[in-house]
Amino acid sequence: MSSQSPPVLPITNQQQPPAAAASQPPLPPHALRAFLSNITESVRNGFAQRRPFSELIDRSAFSKPESISEATTRIRKNYSYFRINYLTAISVILAFSLLSHPFSLLLLLGLLCSWLFLYLFRASDQPLVLFGRTYSDRETLGILIALSVFVVFLTSVGSVIISALLVGVGIVCAHGAFRVPEDLFLDDVPENANTGFLSSFLGSAASNVVSSAAPLVAAARV
Repeated sequence: MSSQSPPVLPITNQQQPPAAAASQPPLPPHALRAFLSNITESVRNGFAQRRPFSELIDRSAFSKPESISEATTRIRKNYSYFRINYLTAISVILAFSLLSHPFSLLLLLGLLCSWLFLYLFRASDQPLVLFGRTYSDRETLGILIALSVFVVFLTSVGSVIISALLVGVGIVCAHGAFRVPEDLFLDDVPENANTGFLSSFLGSAASNVVSSAAPLVAAARV
């Protein structure tokens, strides 16, 4: 009498690894906090390179320029040496101008927050939903650009910023034209500091901020 063993059934593992969870990349660090940290570090490094205040207001070093060409040469040399001090002065004038116009300051802060939270630091897989309607990235970008044009050109924000910049640049040019740069150690100034007064003046700080923010924005948009 032969005994037959029952057929062995294949055992399948019912617990499968969560492929969806494993395929998702780890969440990036808080982009806004890293962005603000990079800006703070750039500002701190910039302040570390500023010139002594006593050299900036040395009364014995001021004299009237004899010609426009001499004034231009003085402005270029003084800008190369006092670049951080000049940029700080313009920033302070701009800050006081905005603080004296609270409505323009609130509009500008609202516009900045809109760009940060609605586009730059919003994940690309999370569409923008407002009033029950979903907006794509292209539509969101178009709305933010139109909002920026409206805030800057059709409100008092643009006039306040332009007026403050004109006052700041005027003070910087007046100081640079009357400050005799012969006693300054211009050999320590980099060569690329003499290329373009206004373009390099406005682009020096902006380039640092953009270069530090680009990786963070790219990580947030993934």
